[in-house]
Amino acid sequence: MTINTPPPSDTPARQTRVVLAAMTAVGMILCSLWVVRPFLPATIWAVTIGVTTWPLLLHIQKFLWGSRGLAVTVTSLVAIMVYVLPFWLATTTVLTHTAELKTLADSALAFRIPSEPEWLQHLPFIGPKTTVWWQQIENVRLPQLANRILPDTGKIIGWVLDYAGSFGMLALQFLLTLIILAALHTRGEAAANLVMNFGSALAGERGREMVLLAGRTIRGVAIGVTVTALAESAVGGLGMFLTGVPWASILTAITFIACLLQAGPGVTLIPAVIWMFFFHGIGAAVVLLVFTILAIVIDNLLRPFLIRKQANVPLVLIMVGVIGGLAAFGLVGIFVGPMILSVTYTLVKSWLSDAELPSSTEDTPLPSLPHTAQDAPHPAEAK
Repeated sequence: MTINTPPPSDTPARQTRVVLAAMTAVGMILCSLWVVRPFLPATIWAVTIGVTTWPLLLHIQKFLWGSRGLAVTVTSLVAIMVYVLPFWLATTTVLTHTAELKTLADSALAFRIPSEPEWLQHLPFIGPKTTVWWQQIENVRLPQLANRILPDTGKIIGWVLDYAGSFGMLALQFLLTLIILAALHTRGEAAANLVMNFGSALAGERGREMVLLAGRTIRGVAIGVTVTALAESAVGGLGMFLTGVPWASILTAITFIACLLQAGPGVTLIPAVIWMFFFHGIGAAVVLLVFTILAIVIDNLLRPFLIRKQANVPLVLIMVGVIGGLAAFGLVGIFVGPMILSVTYTLVKSWLSDAELPSSTEDTPLPSLPHTAQDAPHPAEAK
């Protein structure tokens, strides 16, 4: 009888080679990312716009006799009109009116509440009470408190401009984004197959589903944030133009940027309503208040609807992504930050739900006890 002895195992050596190969691959990937670091914001932004506008590209291609070149041209123009042009106009408006912004900020901080109007004192039932309330508001001295707490407006504007950068760098980022976007649209199927194969190599069929889920999340966040900001700033800007608010174009640009930053349209519209009430009469203030309420309603209803139509992402995550993306990537990070956090959240949530399924299926129920005397075994059978 012969006993077969297993050959000497080289498992430790094989594991060492695998670990070294993985470390080498990770190191090469990090070095590659460091080399292409100047192009990362434009690339990520182009991928975001490309994923968002890909269904539109396919629909346009059907109407243009199947020509991919014409479809890419039309889709690029649509992307410029929706994603690039409003962002460029708002940024350049703020950059070219820094002196007016400083004057506007100084005027806001120097604002003093005027005396109570006479017609308010003579209102029935509430007239005497409003006099007391108005005196209390005047005694609070909010402008003096704001001057002590807030830093100099010039420093605030300078801090914002540091993130915005120069016109040349901003134009270069936009140009790179459009070039990469056109390349992605031209070779979209090949890029999609590459990403799908990568997901399949990582986790099989579930990895392919994760790639599709990431695409829906990117599309939902991009459409929700951008379209909502455009709608809010358009409504607020129209209200300011109709009621004659000074510096309406600058305030509209600030409103658009504030909506992208998830601060909401009330940052500019509510102070404008207060200013109109004191200096332009109650009629214009009421009209602007209607536009302000409409813009706030759009912010609270349209954005969650557009985002959750594609993926269920918490709005708090989008706010954190906007602020963190702005600090990490500059102005382009307004779009990049929410995309990264939303996709990561969606993927981790899906992976965790998948991990809970095997544990729930492996649990076997305990044997049930007899409920009646007829179900109980006979003593003789038990023996």
